[in-house]
Parts: sequence; structure tokens; C-alpha cells
Amino acid sequence: MSMAVAGMLAGMALGFAGYFGGFGAFLLVAALGAVGFVAGRFLDGDLDPGDLFRRRDDRRR
Repeated sequence: MSMAVAGMLAGMALGFAGYFGGFGAFLLVAALGAVGFVAGRFLDGDLDPGDLFRRRDDRRR
């Protein structure tokens, strides 16, 4: 699945949540989508846990 199709599906899910559930449901779907994205990147090996907690100054050294 291309990133364009994944983005379209995510946008449609957020649209449905906002329309039928209101703004609170929209925020819940957006937050859970972000958590799922980070978990997926971690499981694929594209993201290390230390990358989330490392300071910016440490990357330059």
C-alpha cells in the first residue's frame, strides 16, 4: 500500500470520527493513529527507542 493510499484512509477515518463522534472522537482517533504509527515504525526497525528520549545536543556529538 502506498503512502498516499494510507494517508487517504487515515484522513477518511478522521473525517468519519469527526462527523459522527464530534471533536473528542476526532482527537481520540488522531492520537491513537499517532501511537500506532510510532509502534509500527518501532516494530519495523526504523525507529530506536533511544531516538524518542535523546536530547538534540547529543546527536551532534
